[in-house]
Amino acid sequence: MRESLTKNVYNQILSEYNLGELKKSKVFTHGSVQTNVLLQTQKGSVVLRYYKSRSKKSVEFEINLIKFLVKHEFPCPAPIKNKAGKFIGSLENRSYVIFEYIDGVHLKKPSEVQKKQLVQKVAELQNIVGKYCPPNKGSRWNYNVKLCKKLSQSKAKELGTKNAKEKLKWYQAALGNLHLPSNLPKGVCHCDFHFANILFKNSKFKALIDFDDANYTYKIFDLAAIMDPFVSAFNHNTWKKFKKDQNVFNFSETKKIVAHYQKYRPLNDNEKRHLFDVFKLVILIYCLWNFFEGEASDFFERRKIEYLDSLGKEIFYQEIFM
Repeated sequence: MRESLTKNVYNQILSEYNLGELKKSKVFTHGSVQTNVLLQTQKGSVVLRYYKSRSKKSVEFEINLIKFLVKHEFPCPAPIKNKAGKFIGSLENRSYVIFEYIDGVHLKKPSEVQKKQLVQKVAELQNIVGKYCPPNKGSRWNYNVKLCKKLSQSKAKELGTKNAKEKLKWYQAALGNLHLPSNLPKGVCHCDFHFANILFKNSKFKALIDFDDANYTYKIFDLAAIMDPFVSAFNHNTWKKFKKDQNVFNFSETKKIVAHYQKYRPLNDNEKRHLFDVFKLVILIYCLWNFFEGEASDFFERRKIEYLDSLGKEIFYQEIFM
C-alpha cells in the first residue's frame, strides 16, 4: 500500500479529470488522519484527499453526506466529478476524492462573534440533515454505547496489561450509567466540529472541512462536544492539581452556547434532559483515543466523569436551562 504520493501519481490522478496539468503541489500537514494535498493546476487549485484508512463504503458515506450538504447550501468543499462522472477514484485499493479548494484560514484565537458563528453552523447542520440518513452508515463508527463497548474491549486486549483490564472495568461501568433512551433523536453529526476544521475569511465562517469522523449518532453530539462546563484551568495538562472534591464547573459559557444554538435549532425536552448523558458519551469517546494513558484508578476522563456524577444530572440541567 502506498504511504506517500509523488508528482507522477498526482498527474496520473489529474489525467482522469478536466482540471489541466499539475503546476505545483503541497501536502497539508495539519489535522486529518487522511492525506490531503493542495494541487495547483492549469485551471486553478483543488484539494486531493487520499484515504489511507477508510473503506470505499465509508468514503461513499462521506461523499454522499457532503453532496447533500452542498445541495442545501451548507458551507463545505464540494467533491468534483472525474471524466467518467464519478466522485471517487481508486489507487492501489485505496480511495481518493478531489474537492474544490476554498480559500480561508484556521483560527487559534477566535473572537466571540466567530464562536457564535460556529455554534450557529452546528445547529444549522442538524436543521439541514434532518432525518437524512446516507447510505452505508454502517461502515462508520457510529457513536453509541455498543460501539464504545466493542472498541474499549479491543483497546484493552491490544494493551494486554493489568492496568488496561482495570480501566476497561471502570469504562464499561461508566457506559452502563448512561441513560440514552431509544427515542432520543439521532442523525448525522460531523463529530469533530472545532476551529481546527473550520475555515474563516475576513472574520467570517467560510467552510467546515474534514468529515472523516462524521457518523450517525445523537443529534446533540456536536453541541455536547463544543460546550465545556469545566473551568478553563482544568484540562488535560493540569487535572492532577485539582482535588477530587473541588468545584471545577463554570456553566456561564456553556449556558450561552446552548442558548445561542437554540436560536437556530430548539432542543426538545428529551434532548435537554439527556444532554448530560451525551456529554458524558463525548468524554468516553475521547477516552478511547487516550486509552493507553494514565493509571486506571485516576486519569483525566475518569476524573471528568466522576465530577459530573458528583454534580448530578438534575443540577447540570438546571445550570444550563433554568
